[in-house]
Amino acid sequence: MDVPLVSTVGVDYTRLCDLLVTKQWKEADLETWKVMLKVAGRELKGCLRVKDVENFPSLDLSTIDKLWVKYSSGKFGFSVQKQIYQNLVDIQESESEAWKAFGDKVGWRRGGEWLSYDRMTFSDQHYMGHLPGIWVELRED
Repeated sequence: MDVPLVSTVGVDYTRLCDLLVTKQWKEADLETWKVMLKVAGRELKGCLRVKDVENFPSLDLSTIDKLWVKYSSGKFGFSVQKQIYQNLVDIQESESEAWKAFGDKVGWRRGGEWLSYDRMTFSDQHYMGHLPGIWVELRED
């Protein structure tokens, strides 16, 4: 089954699809960030705001997620990350603790410290939910 490359705002997901098909994980991660900025109309700003994430078109989010899930054989994707996080929220004392546990579980933290992006592992041999992993600082403005 092919993933339909559909977008509410006319974004072309062909490059992201091609990168994922060929398992170019880091390039696909960076392309994911580029298309997300484009969808949100934030290419020139280079960041997403909280309201951009809250209002991100579900069709586009679904397209991006389905591509990641399909071409990683269910190992990567936002829905995979969401499931891991939701399982941890139920057993952690606070949201902060759940977020740290999530970072540990998906390999974004090592030795109790958050990894910088250049220390990420871009391999399908890595942790379930490890990608997409491009980190953003959400802003209110």
